[in-house]
Amino acid sequence: MDAVFSRRKLIEPARLRDLNQRSDLRGALQLGSHLAAILLSGLALAATWGTVWAIPVFFVHGVLINFLYAGQHELSHATVFRTKWPNELFGRLIGFALLYPRDFDKIQHWAHHQHTQNWEKDGELVREPYTLTSYLLWFWGPTYWLSRVRRLFRFAAGVVTEPYVRPDEHATVIREARLHLLGYGLIAAVSVAAQSWAAVIYWLAPLILTKFVHQMQNTIEHLGLSHEDDILENTRSTRTNAVMRWLCWQMPYHTAHHAFPSVPFWKLKDLDAEIAQASAKPVHRMGWIEFQIEVLRAFANGRSEADYPQNEVWIAPRADGRWERLPAA
Repeated sequence: MDAVFSRRKLIEPARLRDLNQRSDLRGALQLGSHLAAILLSGLALAATWGTVWAIPVFFVHGVLINFLYAGQHELSHATVFRTKWPNELFGRLIGFALLYPRDFDKIQHWAHHQHTQNWEKDGELVREPYTLTSYLLWFWGPTYWLSRVRRLFRFAAGVVTEPYVRPDEHATVIREARLHLLGYGLIAAVSVAAQSWAAVIYWLAPLILTKFVHQMQNTIEHLGLSHEDDILENTRSTRTNAVMRWLCWQMPYHTAHHAFPSVPFWKLKDLDAEIAQASAKPVHRMGWIEFQIEVLRAFANGRSEADYPQNEVWIAPRADGRWERLPAA
């Protein structure tokens, strides 16, 4: 409760009510521009297929598809559109495209916000501590995609083991997984019947092979920070440029988002500035590449995430000082 009260002291209630206002227009502009970019990159991929130019176009296309998760995330928070139904509709469509069912994602993400960095309750942290090998396998995608596909099949088989999914929610995630697999099966059947590789070339292959770029944002948000119940200590924002902030739906302002999740993505820049001005301690910030270098250094010499204290920041900009890496065992 102290942490919640501390966040409330950062923003006046009247100002927070103003920041919480949604906009159908702003949501449509963001989602529309992202979908238009994917359409254009898909058309460019078709035009360049079979040439060397298809390689960079394929890469851009895949990155654009992967970062649709930023949209799914905001749609799950119901902050994209003022009107309620588009948040659910587009959330479900994007969840289908990303092999990440919307209802399960919403349940998991709620647990993440409610219990951020709590190893036993955070829906996005229920895992074994990273080693260098397990981190790289997750970062580059093999274990990420394996876990996602296996979970879909497990849910479809009626097996739900996630502790943050309540018993009364089991039927929802089971039904959702079955509908997803049915949809994927239909796409596969049509592709085989038409002898078409379009679904692979324009969807699955770009999605899977460029996941690592999206992982740069996913991994930077909390890894190496304190597990204290304090958003300013357990959440990290990202230093990046305007193009990447657009692609991430402003999620680089991640501390601001976690402090007040009801604030729409397009107001996070203002919220971030106001939090920075009101807070007695600075918001944790790092760049994508800078962060990944520090992660590799932290896991060098056989060390793992378990070798670092949970209530200390052990990945931070080197200029600001970072937790001294433990000597090799």
